[in-house]
Amino acid sequence: MKKILVTGGAGFIGSHLCERLLKDGNEVISLDNYFTGNKKNIVHLIDNPYFEVIRHDITMPFFIEVDEIYNLACPASPIHYQYNGIKTIKTSVMGAINMLGLAKRIKAIILQASTSEVYGDPQVHPQKEEYWGHVNPIGKRSCYDEGKRCAETLFMEYHSQNNVRIKIIRIFNTYGTHMLPNDGRVVSNFIVQALQNEDITIFGDGKQTRSFQYVDDLVEGMIRMMNTEDEFIGPVNIGNTNEFTILELAKKIIDLTNSKSQLVYKPLPEDDPVQRQPDTSLAKSKLNWEPTVQLEEGLKKTINYFQKELKKLKFNK
Repeated sequence: MKKILVTGGAGFIGSHLCERLLKDGNEVISLDNYFTGNKKNIVHLIDNPYFEVIRHDITMPFFIEVDEIYNLACPASPIHYQYNGIKTIKTSVMGAINMLGLAKRIKAIILQASTSEVYGDPQVHPQKEEYWGHVNPIGKRSCYDEGKRCAETLFMEYHSQNNVRIKIIRIFNTYGTHMLPNDGRVVSNFIVQALQNEDITIFGDGKQTRSFQYVDDLVEGMIRMMNTEDEFIGPVNIGNTNEFTILELAKKIIDLTNSKSQLVYKPLPEDDPVQRQPDTSLAKSKLNWEPTVQLEEGLKKTINYFQKELKKLKFNK
């Protein structure tokens, strides 16, 4: 049994990771300040004697004895990370420093949940790990993009200077259960709007593309990455290579929900990427990993989840 710390453990991805790590027979500690995390995501795990919950902000030092650290803490949706850009940068940078310092002291292995946003609005397609990116350092999205890029740098420096055992993954668009109804990302936005027969908001002409990964596939990739030999540190792209336009996604969700929603168009936000698709060759060769959940299957699960969540919200009103 390993003792594992998950920062952001009550968040969308973190809660799924905690659940899976417990299922695999580990002792798990969830660390979260609940800015975007939610206790309801982990409440079903509370009775497990090998699960522990701690409220803490990783911009402040934290001390514990563990074998592994998954560093997921950071708002990942534009509406949330732009709400307080300074806080977002602090979480990425100071949080990385604090967690790397902890890993150094206790000789734990630490995985950084980085992001495809490090590629910015890419000029190379699909994106390989060797691509350095095309990022605006002073734009509205830069608090997240550059914060995550700096965190990767910190991980590499702690590894080269202090021999900290690190792993870096770059997460591409991920969706699934435990997302917030007001998450602000495209899949949850479209599903919530469709289920309520509201207009579905398309930013730009809808021809921009994304590759959508179901959360279970991501969790599998993260665990496989953590369990690779020490010499392999990444970064590694974890995402689905199937590329869809935003319009295709909207129409698929309308069909699956039998919605009466209409499409409405609004201006494209500043620095919004036109294309986003991972090259996952490295994950296939090094992790023996590739996604197994196709878009329609994952959307059905997510739609069913949001149907229940919206009923709860209506009842509580």
